[in-house]
Parts: sequence; structure tokens; C-alpha cells
Amino acid sequence: MTTRPAPTPADFAAVFVRLHPHLAALNELLRHEITAFEPEIRAMADACIDTSGKRIRPALVFLSGWRDDAVSADLVKVAAVIEMVHLATLVHDDIMDEAEVRRARPTAARRFGPEAAVLLGDALFAHALHLAASFPTTEVCAAVSAATRKVCTGEIIQTLRRRTAGVSREDYYRVIGLKTAELFRVSCQLGARLGGGSAEFVAAATSFGRGLGIAYQIYDDLADFFGDEQRIGKTLGTDLASGKFTLPLFILRDRLAEAEAAALTAELTGKSSPDLARRLAQMRELDVFAAVEAALGEELAAAENSLLSLEETPAVPLLLSLGQALREQVAKLRPA
Repeated sequence: MTTRPAPTPADFAAVFVRLHPHLAALNELLRHEITAFEPEIRAMADACIDTSGKRIRPALVFLSGWRDDAVSADLVKVAAVIEMVHLATLVHDDIMDEAEVRRARPTAARRFGPEAAVLLGDALFAHALHLAASFPTTEVCAAVSAATRKVCTGEIIQTLRRRTAGVSREDYYRVIGLKTAELFRVSCQLGARLGGGSAEFVAAATSFGRGLGIAYQIYDDLADFFGDEQRIGKTLGTDLASGKFTLPLFILRDRLAEAEAAALTAELTGKSSPDLARRLAQMRELDVFAAVEAALGEELAAAENSLLSLEETPAVPLLLSLGQALREQVAKLRPA
């Protein structure tokens, strides 16, 4: 199969210019939905439903359902449902990771305490499904609730396996396929479906979304070690500190001498204190970044290949631009 040339950075910038009215409508709806929360927690919900995020999942909804720049009320509502589920997962993630910063702001757990924050995340989940139930059929609610269950399952599996030595790379891919790729997948599925796409395009977009989600989580795990906290806007180094095996750590462990690999495992299993500075130095010395970048590239290429037979569909070049955008984000992390 002939590989399509990657879109240029200018292509991606143009995509988000075109998405501006869609994202503006999404933000307006999210702000409106805050009024549905009880007065005592509206300010807390407002702190979570901000406009500073990348809005990748809503972008996937809009691009998969693309029709001549028109803003569809149904797509805006689906995008709001999925974004609210995503925001709920971030609230819970930050509690488990004991993170203090998210999007360059204090996390909900830091501001309100972990007990209130976990319930706030639950409230966001519940309201997302309430909004999904407002569609005239059960299709959206069924798809989003199933995806939400899988996201939570992935987080549960990861939580139970923290600080355990028996986690494999296969386990890692299983977890990220659930906790991250599911929302990417359902974003593309519902966007293509509600946008009136053919059955072939819905299937292809769904496959693309899942692959992009896996690649994105690998990027996020890479950024936890190679990112800049001010630019990334969240606490870094949490994976090592919380005993979470990720692809950069698997690759590092495999490249270390036996004694050092054992020392790293001891840090990840809580038997010794994590030494982030040492592990970062070893990652640079052993070229871990390049190995993770290559694995991420393979996932992206597989995702993009699912769309190549449908290049005449208007949504396809726009979706492919998101893959190129992710490559650009990875390149910004690359050590000098």
C-alpha cells in the first residue's frame, strides 16, 4: 500500500482555524451545562470545565463528522459529552497521581481536597451521561457509557498493578487501549456516525481513532520524562514516583545493566525512593527517546493506513493532520 505524504504543519494550523466556530459552540454549551449543577458545586465544576485544554477528542468528533464547515448541534453535544467524561477522568487521575498542576493551574485535588475531588469527578461523569441521554435514541448513551466503563477499567487495572514487578509491555498496551484509546475511538465513531458517514468510513474512522489514542498516550508518557513542566502545564515525573510502568520505563529497564535494572525495578515497586534525575540521565544516555518515538510512529502509521482507501472523503485529510500534529509535538520533546 502506498503511504500518503504527511500533511504539513500549515495544514494542521488551517484545520484548527476551521474548527474555531465548532470549538466556540462547544465551549458555550459546556458553560451552559455548568448551570445544571447544584449551586454549591458550580464553581468547582467551572474550575474543571475550562477552555485551556487541547480539546483533541472534540476535534475528532467534529472532523469525523465534517460537512462543509457547518456547525452541527448534534456533534457539538456529542463533543461536550465526551469532553466532560475526559475531564472527569483527569480529576481522578490527578488524585491517584498526587499531581498538583494540570494545565498550569492547581488540580481539583489540590484546590478542593481529594475527597471532594473524587466526588466532583463522579458528578462530571454522571452529567455527561445525563446529557448523552437527551439524544432521541439510545445509541450515543450506550456508546459513551460502554467507553466510559472501559476507561475506568483501564484505570483500575493500572492502579492495581502499580508498584508490582510482573507488568509486561502487553499489559501496558492493554491498559492504554482502554484508558485512553477508548475515548478517541468513540469520538471518531460517533462523529462519523452522526455526520452521516458511510458504514465503511465509520469503521475506518473508528479504527483511526483508536490507533491515534494509543499513540497519544505513548506521547503523554514520553512527555512525563522529556517535557517541560511550564510548557506542558502539569506535574512531571509522576509515573516513576507512583510506580507506573510505561513504555519509556520498559525500554530503559531493558537497556540497563542488570544491577541498574534491578535498582529501577525497586524504585517502581516502592522498595526504594525514585531517583528521577538519575533515570532521566540514563534515558538520554541510552537513547530511550528515539526508541519510544519509533514505537509511537508505528502506531500512527497503522492508524493512518486505515483511512488511506478513503482519501476522497473530505474528513480524511483533516483527520490525518491530527497525526502530523502529534508528530510535531513529539519532535518538540526531542532532547537537543
